[in-house]
Amino acid sequence: MRMLIVEDDATMQHLMATIMSRQGISCAVVNDGQSAVEAWEREGFDVIFMDIQMPVLDGLEATRIIRRREAGRGGHTIIIATTAFATDADREMCLKAGMDDYMSKPIDLEKLFALVDKHRELHNPSLH
Repeated sequence: MRMLIVEDDATMQHLMATIMSRQGISCAVVNDGQSAVEAWEREGFDVIFMDIQMPVLDGLEATRIIRRREAGRGGHTIIIATTAFATDADREMCLKAGMDDYMSKPIDLEKLFALVDKHRELHNPSLH
């Protein structure tokens, strides 16, 4: 499974990348939504952890762009929102933008591992 971490906070980038590498997951890290769209176009990923509030292009708009491009060519990349926004309305906003799942910050490691396992199994059921 290949993962893209889209996060403008260097500490969060390092934390997420370290946790994923310890789980045996190959990941790339970018700082903003525009870079996320470009990396997705160039490399393709199975899962994207997408921050919502970022410079250049926010996570909601980056997700919408990816979904429009997928609609034209097929495929589906799992996109999981990572955000300090923690209300039900915020969750719905993320899902409406085309995200598949939602995780609020600060990151709960148990929930993070559960989400990774859930999407790893969906991506490759033979792993379990």
